[in-house]
Amino acid sequence: MAKQQFKAESKRLLEMMINSIYTQREIFLRELISNASDAIDKIYYRALTDDKLVFNKDDYFIKITVDKDSRTLTITDTGIGMTKEELENNLGVIAKSGSLAFKNDNEAKDGYNIIGQFGVGFYSAFMVADDVTVISRALSSDEAYKWESTGADGYTIEPCEKDSVGTEIILKIKQNTEDDTYEEYLEEYRLKSIIKKYSDFIRYPIKMDVTEHRPQEGSEGEFEEYKEEQTVNSMVPIWRKNKSELTPEDYENFYMEKRYGFDKPVSHIHIKADGAVVYNAILYIPEKTPFDYYTKEYEKGLELYSNGVLIMNKCADLLPDYFSFVKGMVDSEDLSLNISREMLQHDRQLKLIAKNIQSKIKSQLQTLLKDEREKYEQFYASFSRQLKFGVYNDYGMNKDVLQDLLLFTSSKEKKLVTLDEYVSRMPEDQKYIYYAAGESVERLEKLPQTELVADKGYEILYLTDDIDEFAIKIIMNYKDKEFKSVSSGDLGIEADASDVDTKAEEDNKELFTAMKELLSGKVKDVKASKRLKSHPVCLTTEGEISIEMEKVLNAMPSGQEVKADKVLEINVHHDVFQSLKNAHGSDKEKLSLYTNLLYNQALLIEGLPVTDPVEFTNNICKVMV
Repeated sequence: MAKQQFKAESKRLLEMMINSIYTQREIFLRELISNASDAIDKIYYRALTDDKLVFNKDDYFIKITVDKDSRTLTITDTGIGMTKEELENNLGVIAKSGSLAFKNDNEAKDGYNIIGQFGVGFYSAFMVADDVTVISRALSSDEAYKWESTGADGYTIEPCEKDSVGTEIILKIKQNTEDDTYEEYLEEYRLKSIIKKYSDFIRYPIKMDVTEHRPQEGSEGEFEEYKEEQTVNSMVPIWRKNKSELTPEDYENFYMEKRYGFDKPVSHIHIKADGAVVYNAILYIPEKTPFDYYTKEYEKGLELYSNGVLIMNKCADLLPDYFSFVKGMVDSEDLSLNISREMLQHDRQLKLIAKNIQSKIKSQLQTLLKDEREKYEQFYASFSRQLKFGVYNDYGMNKDVLQDLLLFTSSKEKKLVTLDEYVSRMPEDQKYIYYAAGESVERLEKLPQTELVADKGYEILYLTDDIDEFAIKIIMNYKDKEFKSVSSGDLGIEADASDVDTKAEEDNKELFTAMKELLSGKVKDVKASKRLKSHPVCLTTEGEISIEMEKVLNAMPSGQEVKADKVLEINVHHDVFQSLKNAHGSDKEKLSLYTNLLYNQALLIEGLPVTDPVEFTNNICKVMV
């Protein structure tokens, strides 16, 4: 029979598609199986309006057959089949989809929908095959036809024999090259893995002759191989089942089967949305961070399905960065797929799904926080940094979403508390939410700067993560209460007369000026402290950069030198202060010695390195002599 040519634009599209549209060759099987499923669906649709046609789902299947000797892979379906005209129209004109035309003529009913809508997927077969043969017999027809092509040079159609309705697609697999191994698509284990990956939830059985082993008769301890037809796909996805049918173990098993993690999820979210956009989803909140979570190699995203067919392994657009720890999948019939199922348009439906998912995740975390505090704290121990970074990132755009999910250690409760819990028990006279930032709770509890705040009976939040203070600075205030560091210049507390000598600053102005000159370039000011009770000295800061923020910023690889505006505060009621006064009046060298010792003492309290350790130790020796 004379070979017919593809139209010029179709020929160019075929060449382009084989070389560039699909990123992985293995998806050819997904496309052909999806087309086979469509063909069976079409009989189902026909049966809805044709009383003479009875659709019994158990009679329909897809069969994968391998012949290594002839290097052929055959995909057989029991679907509606194609006439000669349909073969010409659907396969002779690339990107003309019979499924799309059928869908336009028959609106989806009873939850069934046509998967393939763009007429390109079939031609992905040419990525792995030198020759593609299609043998098809249409429903209600006694005639069968064979369509055959070796690629862009054209195709032939001729009559043939076929006993039953349906379609066979026979691929002559390419020979291996130095760069590519095509014979893997003739291996049983490889085909099974591709089917499980992409087509596990096709609603019809996908059958294969699978190799099994059994004891060999007459030979003790010997086994023989035999072939057994098996259904290799699950067919009914868990997300399409009613929640009432499923147990917690079902969700955990699905988590493990999909290899979302090696831990057990803290919680799961099962979504069945039927509104502006229709989709199903199962989302998991993990207990532990993946080993690469805080690295550049980590990829966020949810598995994305269209009608049970895997489209993307990780669709990053479905999750905001601050919820990137969430695992799971989304299945929707409403997504617009562009040319092939691999290319997803960033459209309104995707944004609606993403927005809804974000809301569901936050709601689930809040429920955990309220009803299962221990579980939430398990999760928080692993992913708190991500939530805090989400607050800080994008100039605080997401702080309202995340601030109620944050926990910090309380100076009173000695455990993690929310901002809401802190504010709800603030005394009426307390103006600010007080916090202290440092390396550990143990160190913060000993900070001299906390004395006045603690003495007033006010609660202090201990911020021990390097991102904490940056996040708090972005939040700025919570329920109209501003955050205030215990190390800030003004604590907003009116001290009792016994605590502060109102004349100390003025009476010792010359002493403080002399000390400031001795510490020139190291501190912005030296002054009498209004916060210290038992400690002789501490450092406080003025401006937006705190001492802890200085540490974090200077530890970054950018190499920038960031300096907080430090103030050395002296407790004028401590015995050490009298020694300072005496030295100022009679021994300038001793004043320099004491000043440097106190400054270095304040640095050590803050966890900052002393500038000259040798000088510091020598100064201590001088005091001891």
